[in-house]
Amino acid sequence: MATLSGIFGVLAIVLTAAGLYGVISYMVARRTSEIGIRVTLGADRGAVIALILREAAVALAAGVGAGTLLALAAGRVAAVASYLPARRAASVNPASAPRHIA
Repeated sequence: MATLSGIFGVLAIVLTAAGLYGVISYMVARRTSEIGIRVTLGADRGAVIALILREAAVALAAGVGAGTLLALAAGRVAAVASYLPARRAASVNPASAPRHIA
């Protein structure tokens, strides 16, 4: 089970990286004229890279923030959903429990 979870985690990271690459590539393609003008006016390569990385960091921070809030909300829903089975398990009669072992 741990191996399967690890595989899914790696797959999620790969899909996230591919999605972020696609979004940033699209953004750069749409702003090619602006970037060209910046370079023509004297912006060096480092300034252009910093501009793109800064915008990627803003998008990343927004995504991480939204993901964290959604994960916290999902954790509370999971806790509420687990309450009834936990309550049922706590009320098991110890004398009848061995009869239910398969």
